[in-house]
Amino acid sequence: MPISDAEHLAFVRTRRSVNFVQTPAWGRVKTEWRTESLGWFDRGRLVGAGLVLHRPVPGLSRFTLAYLPWGPDIDWSGDIGAWLDPLAAYLKARGAFAIRLCPPVRTHTWDAGQVKDGVADPEVRRLTGLPGGHADPVGDAVSRRLREAGWLPQSPEDGFGAGQPQFTYEVPLAGRSEDDVLKGMNQQWRRNIKKAAKAGVEVTLGGAPDLAAFHELYVHTAARDGFRPRPAAYFETMFGELSAEDPERIKLYLARHEGELVAATILVRVGAHAWYVYGASSTAKREVRGSNACQWAMIRDSMAAGCDVYDLRGITPTLDAADPHVGLIRFKVGTGGRAVRYVGEWDLPLRPLVYRAFDLYMRRRER
Repeated sequence: MPISDAEHLAFVRTRRSVNFVQTPAWGRVKTEWRTESLGWFDRGRLVGAGLVLHRPVPGLSRFTLAYLPWGPDIDWSGDIGAWLDPLAAYLKARGAFAIRLCPPVRTHTWDAGQVKDGVADPEVRRLTGLPGGHADPVGDAVSRRLREAGWLPQSPEDGFGAGQPQFTYEVPLAGRSEDDVLKGMNQQWRRNIKKAAKAGVEVTLGGAPDLAAFHELYVHTAARDGFRPRPAAYFETMFGELSAEDPERIKLYLARHEGELVAATILVRVGAHAWYVYGASSTAKREVRGSNACQWAMIRDSMAAGCDVYDLRGITPTLDAADPHVGLIRFKVGTGGRAVRYVGEWDLPLRPLVYRAFDLYMRRRER
């Protein structure tokens, strides 16, 4: 049933980890979607919650795709039908033609050593081909039960779809000191952190007035690296809404060398989980390693805040040295930590004809 933003936020604050895209504030960031918070109750007590983003169908505005990115926040370890069947009934009655969700449930993890060995082994092309690793029985069970209930997997081979990445990289922080984390990094990362300090790079926290400088550097980074940048207004809205919900929710880090901005990053934290969300760096002065300085500052602040994990977010599963995407995992594996595979995104068609029309529209748009 629908719950208020205040009820949803109060529930989030009781949780050790909830993805930031499942907070009420994120619904206000996604201005192009209609949003609502839903709750599950047991004897009058709120026991689960989810932020739903409603995307209308082109030409059929009375129908929507109901999307729960990295959600809902429920107990995935038991009978998931008891949670998802009422969700489907509620959303279908209100015009949803399909539900898309992304359970925050992992299926496999591989430590940094295993990933590094896989990159060096020409016989191993993907994370899923690595020997060893840890398989999570809950994730396997969730995938099986979703498939049996008619849900359709949406995660592509490269791990990046239209929504959330299926593969991520994270640095565990619980029970570790700063020295422990540094020792877990590879030699290059430790050298770059020291190089930034020796060069006199200073990392400070910025505020809303500094977003213009961040965005200018971010657009420069996008042009250099070949991705499409988001507009400045998006970051202004994100910073404003997340800060209003919790003053500690979002932080902007600025690395300067001799007064010149050389790198900038955005960190988001909910409970004991911190995410590196956006980053930018100048092409000039790359040798002073401002990006590494920002990363280390964010990790240290996450540890000081009592976080369990520092999340570097998406990677592709490729370990093929010839694949240009392997550079991303090489960069992140240098932090130590582990690669994680999640259950991925799944669709449940509620109105099959409309769902097929929407699927066809999306396929044509992606060509």
